[in-house]
Amino acid sequence: MIPGMGRGLNPRQLKMLMKRLGIEVEELEGVKRVIIVKEDCELHVEDPSVTIMRTPEGETIQVAGKLKEMPLGSREDAEREGKREGGVEVPEEDIQLVMDQTGVSRERAIEALKATSGSPAEAILKIMEEG
Repeated sequence: MIPGMGRGLNPRQLKMLMKRLGIEVEELEGVKRVIIVKEDCELHVEDPSVTIMRTPEGETIQVAGKLKEMPLGSREDAEREGKREGGVEVPEEDIQLVMDQTGVSRERAIEALKATSGSPAEAILKIMEEG
């Protein structure tokens, strides 16, 4: 019999028991949206609570939140997807990478990314070649 069964485990006891069993639980912070892509639609989970449980056998992810069914390709989160600049999708992380690697302004980084169809590596090379 597991100690505490029948009268309930307090959170501290439960945590210790899980640790002995090799189970680690982590709550992911700052998650804005979870998107599950199916063959015919996307399931968007707004304001999700995401928990990862790691065991010796693998990982289990639990997602809870408000579920919304959307047509395929309907991602609305501009931060996650990047912004369209002149027909080319320019993710914020690519802009920052080009700026960090070359020391140019944000506008110049966007311009180089647009000129290279959104390729950060090519944009960095282009800026470096231009001096």
